[in-house]
Amino acid sequence: MIVDLPDTTTSKISKTLVKIREEGGAVALGRVLTLVIATNSDGEEEAIEAANDASREHPMRVIVVSTEEGAAAEPSRLDAEIRVGGDAGASEVIVLRVCGDAADDEESLVMGLLLPDAPVVTWWPGRAPERPGVSPLGRIAQRRITDASTQADPQAALRVLAANYLPGDADFAWTRLTLWRAQLAAVLDQPPYEPVTAVHVTGAVDSPSTTLLAAWLQMRLSAPTAYRLTPVDQGSHGIHGVHLERPGGDIDLVRDVPGVATLRQPGQPTHDVALPRRNLRDCLADELRRLDPDELYGEVITSGLALLGEPDPEEADR
Repeated sequence: MIVDLPDTTTSKISKTLVKIREEGGAVALGRVLTLVIATNSDGEEEAIEAANDASREHPMRVIVVSTEEGAAAEPSRLDAEIRVGGDAGASEVIVLRVCGDAADDEESLVMGLLLPDAPVVTWWPGRAPERPGVSPLGRIAQRRITDASTQADPQAALRVLAANYLPGDADFAWTRLTLWRAQLAAVLDQPPYEPVTAVHVTGAVDSPSTTLLAAWLQMRLSAPTAYRLTPVDQGSHGIHGVHLERPGGDIDLVRDVPGVATLRQPGQPTHDVALPRRNLRDCLADELRRLDPDELYGEVITSGLALLGEPDPEEADR
């Protein structure tokens, strides 16, 4: 069910939610958190769909704050839409489309709609503030999720996030590394347990995950690490591969086919490993599993990136 509330107020939205609960049995009880999504009209539906899917694992209230470029210059207005039941998964979705003066105070706009005594997570699926932790919607949240890959310059966005990091910040560029990190850790947990003497990572220039993976490997292996960011060609997005040098033989984990990587290591047959690029739903559900600060991400994006330095244009693809 979708209820439209044109030219409304936060108070009217709250009363409508109560009415829906009393008349239709759609309740806000049992929600474990409030997810605030800051986006624009182009990104609304994709973000809501991901939140609806994730809500089946994390029942929640979803508040979408949708603003457009130049909206502050328009007359002040708040249009709302409430989605419950089949249109909202296991959540309830409140879409706030704001312009004019109403867009200047996003924090006050959502405060009256937050679930009482429930943690708040703010997610910017598209353009994000340079300092998420002190932004209006970031101040009210325990966790703040950004996505460097959607920024105009993903690599520069990583550096900005590193400079302004506060505990509770998170980014999907790190979340997308979960499968890569697990596979590499599993390989290095096998005999002969030799130290890694050099690391080479390659990926597309629009993949901040490539840079974070190189930073994590350098921190964990204490080995010289080089990484190369290649131009984006059709079908070549994301991480391309990792090459680990050891005295007894090198290890290669290369993704030449979308979703499938080839693992080569000395003394063992070549294996195909499932390494799909994680979608928004998977990344969001993963981040919502923990509401405490991700200390490892904080260490990698601050200390790890500083140690890593700039990509090596001379490093050959492997």
